[in-house]
Amino acid sequence: MIKVFYGDDRVRAKKAISEFLGDDYEIIDATDLAPNDLPNIFLGQTLFDDTRKILLRDFFTNSSVASELPNYLNTPHDIAIFDLKIDKRKESYKAVKDQIKFTEFALPPSPNFRLAFDIYKIAKHDGKKAVSQLAKIKSEEDPMMFLGLLASQALKDFDAKQGIKEKRALKALARTDLQTKSTSIDPWLLIESFLLEVSHL
Repeated sequence: MIKVFYGDDRVRAKKAISEFLGDDYEIIDATDLAPNDLPNIFLGQTLFDDTRKILLRDFFTNSSVASELPNYLNTPHDIAIFDLKIDKRKESYKAVKDQIKFTEFALPPSPNFRLAFDIYKIAKHDGKKAVSQLAKIKSEEDPMMFLGLLASQALKDFDAKQGIKEKRALKALARTDLQTKSTSIDPWLLIESFLLEVSHL
């Protein structure tokens, strides 16, 4: 059985995924998968069990594998798919929307929503001010979600003006993202460091 969970309320989504899969399941990042990886995931067995419990993250962001999903609807495994967003205009969604259950977990709008968007703009000119503004909303924000928001702002900047500073900002952001996933340093410290760096790029 395949179920899709999506939205920015990761806490509620994780609870629902655990209710579906239990506490012991495989986690696979789908962003780097290729279509020829899918038979092993959806149909492959382990040495110890005929059925598997699998969480696929960011599956629909990888269009080459998402388009293959209709071929695996009869999987013998329990597979949860989790994406932050689902683009309901895409064919990959339309092809399976009537055959797979999609459940959204959306956070209520934060009163600091606008400020969260403004912090990147502030950081480009005044890193210290951006860090002080961040302090006002940190307790209500998830650092990884906020990093994603910074990435969307930086990409918009790059689309508008593909200059040296915009490229450097994207590289610095990619480095920060990697550090949050590969070190034990507090993600907020890494984000603050990025905000201070942006104004000097």
